[in-house]
Amino acid sequence: MQLFAFGVNHHTAPLSVREQVTFHATSLERALHDLVHHESVREAAIISTCNRTEVYCNTPEPGRAVEWLARFHKLKAQALEPFLYTLSSERAVTHAFRVASGLDSMVLGEPQILGQMKEAVKSAESAGTLGTVLHKLFQSTFSVAKEVRTQTEIGTSSVSMAAAAVKVAERIFPSIEGQRVLFIGAGEMIELCAAHFAARHPRAKTFANRTIERGQDLAARFEGTAIPLSDLPEQLAGHDIVVSCTASQLPILGKGMIERAIKARRHRPMLMIDLAVPRDIEAEVADLDDVFLYSVDDLGKIVQEGLDTRQAAVAQAEAIIDANVHDFMHWLSSRDVVPTIRALRESAERMRQNELERAAKLLARGDDPQKVLEQLSHALTNKFLHAPTHALNAAQSTERDALVAALVRLYQVNNQE
Repeated sequence: MQLFAFGVNHHTAPLSVREQVTFHATSLERALHDLVHHESVREAAIISTCNRTEVYCNTPEPGRAVEWLARFHKLKAQALEPFLYTLSSERAVTHAFRVASGLDSMVLGEPQILGQMKEAVKSAESAGTLGTVLHKLFQSTFSVAKEVRTQTEIGTSSVSMAAAAVKVAERIFPSIEGQRVLFIGAGEMIELCAAHFAARHPRAKTFANRTIERGQDLAARFEGTAIPLSDLPEQLAGHDIVVSCTASQLPILGKGMIERAIKARRHRPMLMIDLAVPRDIEAEVADLDDVFLYSVDDLGKIVQEGLDTRQAAVAQAEAIIDANVHDFMHWLSSRDVVPTIRALRESAERMRQNELERAAKLLARGDDPQKVLEQLSHALTNKFLHAPTHALNAAQSTERDALVAALVRLYQVNNQE
């Protein structure tokens, strides 16, 4: 058994690599089943966000699990290897605790990752791939994250990606009040961005989503209008700011569509913010004149501003994590002796049953109960002590001292005579 974690994140891989190994919600259960049923993996959970794709597993063969990630996404292992990190045992536990606490995030201290990890655990539970070890790991992880957030100021002055999007818009336009904003998608990130932009009172807010009802819900909340995704080619030119974050596996805004929109706008500038992974907007759009395209990694550089105000809490958070890693590793190491304890108890139970049956037969034929009890107790004592006594008598001189010390500790006897 080995606790193991591996993956890519914004520290190790550019967006162009990360978007190739994301797991869509609709394929996650299939991926978990494939990993557990075919790669000698006993337990597995997958976290897939815009900033990271990580696999946590309990496996005797970590190498096979790592190879599986590239194969599942139809990539060459050699192409992915330079960007992968692999963490075993204690390092895997430390990493999980740091991720959940916001210490490994693009936005230091951001809280969204904790919710994303909880969703990943729910998916693993639903797929039936979450066993004793990973269940314990993630319960400990959530407990540590709560302790870090309540006992430190790690989240103080945290600049969210949504706030960073507004910051970019305010750098490009004199005022957001005079701009028309188009939001594509209807998930949590779009909702957060809509709230931040709405606070600046833009001229208009439009919500485009594959499911029009969800778009209408957001439009009602933020006093905007809703349109289906199919209307984007006609509606795009009427907006100055576009914020997109969908779960599409392919770009939904191509270079040609945006070229036509810019022409219709008579080359008035357009800000496009793509928070999706895989990307919603073709990367080539950045080459167009009059278009300012920002990806999730571009915004990540902005959210680092003001980082110093939260660095003082990092050392305190790391100390909390280290203490909890020690506790978890103690629990994990104790799991290694479970089979031995179970076998010891089963052996003792067989001895007890044998002597109990013998005593019952003696009582049935009318033997003195007192003598039967005496025989029973002597027989059990002799059987329980036979193995350690024999081992001690047969021990070589080089191992006898260690064996004596172990028996003294196990049976709590005083051998100083």
